[in-house]
Amino acid sequence: MSERKYRAVWLSDIHLGTRGCKAEFLLDFIRNNDADHIYLLGDIIDGWRLRRSWYWPRQHNDVVQKILRQARKGTRVVYVPGNHDEFLRNYLDLWFGGIQIQEEPLHTTKDGRRILMLHGDRFDGVVRYAKWLAMLGDWSYEVALTVNHYFNLVRRRLGYPYWSLSAFLKHRVKNAVNFISDFERLVADEARRRDIDAVVCGHIHKAELRYIGDTLYCNTGDWVESCTAMVEGHQGVLSILHWADAKEVVCCETELDAPPRLPGSAEGEGVPAFARHSAARSPG
Repeated sequence: MSERKYRAVWLSDIHLGTRGCKAEFLLDFIRNNDADHIYLLGDIIDGWRLRRSWYWPRQHNDVVQKILRQARKGTRVVYVPGNHDEFLRNYLDLWFGGIQIQEEPLHTTKDGRRILMLHGDRFDGVVRYAKWLAMLGDWSYEVALTVNHYFNLVRRRLGYPYWSLSAFLKHRVKNAVNFISDFERLVADEARRRDIDAVVCGHIHKAELRYIGDTLYCNTGDWVESCTAMVEGHQGVLSILHWADAKEVVCCETELDAPPRLPGSAEGEGVPAFARHSAARSPG
């Protein structure tokens, strides 16, 4: 990967304060990548977990310090709260250490396209209407991540790279697949309703970059399973990066099938920043 300086970087679902957080991979990502804008799209700090018991190792503090240092150096850092760090929604439009808290900000790409940014939990009916069930599911998810941790210890000792067993299973269970599909459609519909070109979110821990109708749907993934981020290069091209053992682009919009062309639009118009999709390998 040649490009290390980006117009923008999007991160979400880091879950600092949990044992599942892959802080060492994230620290390596921050050290090796720079950007004019950093957008933190929720569940950066896991308030749910920290309320139950305190877990805050040095690497988690290092992540916070690295991000604060980027803000001090002049990078624009915006924090969009999620459901696990919802306490920050009490501080919308305020600044902390050079980081601004915002609910649903917009980003404009190099070629002028507008991207709506949000966490995505308001499109999850369980989180909105049955929080106790969401917390029970969160506990079950932690168990799965613990199994995943020991599974990868064995893999590493055998010389294999990191691979998320929990993500593999989640993406193949029918109910989970249906939930993800419904979630993606609802988020894309919201951007379309607002007449916005694209939307980027987190929440479901599944990195994605694809068209739903004529709306570009983007999901940054997470840093507990897949270790993924979304970036915008200086030509306006969006990509998903996988930053575990194999540091590579796994999805780039220059490989996406172009969306349906509107009647009367010029041939090829508007393609540079929102074009095509590659699934060279599954994130995680």
